[in-house]
Amino acid sequence: MASRPERLLRGSDASLSASFLELFFDLAFVLALSQTAQHLLHNFTLGGALRTALLLAAVWWIWVATTWTADWYDPETPVIRAVLIVAALGSLLAGVAAPQGLHGRAALFAGAYVGVHLVRGVVTVTMLRGHPRQRRALRILCWYSVTAVVWLAGVLLPAWRVALWVFALVIDLTGPRLGWPTPRLGRARRHELHLTGGHLAERYQQIMIIGLGELVLVAGLSYAGTGLDLAGTVAFLLVFATAVMIGLLYVTPAGQRLGPALDRADPSRLGVVTGDLHLVMIAGIVLTAVGAELSIAHPTEKGDTASALVIMGGPALFLVGRILFSLTIHRRISWPRVAALFVLGGVAVALRPPLLALSAVATVVVLAVVVLDRAGILSYRSVRQSD
Repeated sequence: MASRPERLLRGSDASLSASFLELFFDLAFVLALSQTAQHLLHNFTLGGALRTALLLAAVWWIWVATTWTADWYDPETPVIRAVLIVAALGSLLAGVAAPQGLHGRAALFAGAYVGVHLVRGVVTVTMLRGHPRQRRALRILCWYSVTAVVWLAGVLLPAWRVALWVFALVIDLTGPRLGWPTPRLGRARRHELHLTGGHLAERYQQIMIIGLGELVLVAGLSYAGTGLDLAGTVAFLLVFATAVMIGLLYVTPAGQRLGPALDRADPSRLGVVTGDLHLVMIAGIVLTAVGAELSIAHPTEKGDTASALVIMGGPALFLVGRILFSLTIHRRISWPRVAALFVLGGVAVALRPPLLALSAVATVVVLAVVVLDRAGILSYRSVRQSD
């Protein structure tokens, strides 16, 4: 009969499908994405964009760390179910705080972030007492305990808040890359950081659907708030088409090869890198949602520099993440995607047409990438079959 710590760990025969509570946890992430988009809308400057990126990266790391937990431990055990529920609540609270996360609600945002990581660490260290995997859990808890001090110091020192939080987040993101080295405990070895490729690939696909769902929701709510005139209707349809094509660009082909790649790779490298690249793609979708709200609400207004950069920059940022994702997974570069970056950047810098026209250009460019990518995939398959 397996010991209590052994029962906590995810077995090799465990289902790769996400559990109900993992999907429930994803729903809490919807609010965080929506609220970070609102933070950018109300801080429509370069500095505001950078501060939004800090908030988004923090809530994203809650998602990544929780997803790794559900991969290392059995999400059907009562203890891990409780951890997932706490993580869902923490994500909701971080989302509630996000629009004022660097100001009046900084304590709530930092408290939610720190609380999720510390609760998870304390629970896993306690439940793994006497098991070799306790050392991994203890290393991770030590790192989050150190950065918790920095996060909370940022709450108490408003003038230093952004700098302190950036520093703390960098440490949190660096930990898994180094194996969380800790005095007297050393660093985690490769086998301790193993991730189940099939499970993690499915979770990334699910969170991308959540991100696209946020984009569609923003488009629908923005359209519902208009007079349903022709310009607003066209802007809404363009955003919907963009959302569909972003989804198509994600799933083929590298998105389908992520699982086997993770099974073969060093998790401290590829496991972390894929998380970073998905953050870039999610950030692109959030930025696209901000641009969607602008173009649907004010389709005939002439675009200024900021709005042009947002409407063009959302798809461009997604494509940057997607290009690097393909390069990481199967060492290939999609030149149509690279060319699209130059087109989107050139339009954002050089042209100031109405927002509807900017949205149309962005949609056409993404459509061209989808078509050219599809033609390239079919051509590649034809060559392979003839060989």
